[in-house]
Amino acid sequence: MISLRNVQTTDLEQLLLIENEGFPIEEAATKEAFMERIQLIPDTFIVAEKKGEILGYLNGPVIPQPYISDDLFAKITENPKTGGYQSILGLAVSRQARRQGIAKILIKRMEELVKANGREGITLTCKRDLIAFYEKMGFVNHGLSESIHGGVNWYNMVKLIEGKN
Repeated sequence: MISLRNVQTTDLEQLLLIENEGFPIEEAATKEAFMERIQLIPDTFIVAEKKGEILGYLNGPVIPQPYISDDLFAKITENPKTGGYQSILGLAVSRQARRQGIAKILIKRMEELVKANGREGITLTCKRDLIAFYEKMGFVNHGLSESIHGGVNWYNMVKLIEGKN
């Protein structure tokens, strides 16, 4: 049984291992970035675990605009109580837990939070090979992002949430 919960400071080392499995060094979040996210946005930093082992996570701050900007990878602020767009800066699943639907479970949980907090929708950037994956979950490709994070091309993916409070 997979359980979801908000991040805790004691998760840091396991989270860094999964991050570095999932992203090349140029794209991976730093230890400092993770510590800042754990401290400032624990309400939108969700961890999936089974029997105490972290299988994956999803995190990102709420932002006022529908697209992610590169400055978010360096500096974030606490989330507003309501409104805005839920960004996803990081979504990763440990190598041994992939292809079990964990990413979908995490995104579904984030959708619930978006509805509960009256947000407009969810926004993320992804590489070309993941566009179809996100489209299956209802995200719409808004084209090439202005992001140059990690020196690669990213695509803006946005999912507006119906029935927000």
